[in-house]
Amino acid sequence: MKFLLKIVLIAGTCYIAELFFPWWIIVVCAFMIGLIMPTKGFNDFLSGFLGVGLLWLIFAWMIDINTDSILSRQIASVLSLNNGLVLVAVTGLVGGLAGGFACLAGSQLRRIFMPDAPKKGYVG
Repeated sequence: MKFLLKIVLIAGTCYIAELFFPWWIIVVCAFMIGLIMPTKGFNDFLSGFLGVGLLWLIFAWMIDINTDSILSRQIASVLSLNNGLVLVAVTGLVGGLAGGFACLAGSQLRRIFMPDAPKKGYVG
């Protein structure tokens, strides 16, 4: 449940922040959510990846639909991609990687300053 909540919070804050700030604000949002709501390892990365990646994928797909794929076909030809939908997928992948690594970095920073408590029964 915390995983899904984290994805929704990342996507929601990134959506609102992108209305007012430059594109890189997604990194700040994902970092802050990772700092506030840490989970374990791969879940941090995956929640940031899915939150931002799906948001950017939907944004790019909506722009592609609204412009009848004119711009995406031209940019795809410049980048030697097959068609505009591949460009939309690459856009989601790039946004997802940025969000995933930012969320993971926020969670790891919290672990540096607030390490997990030792488990009961552990003799070190």
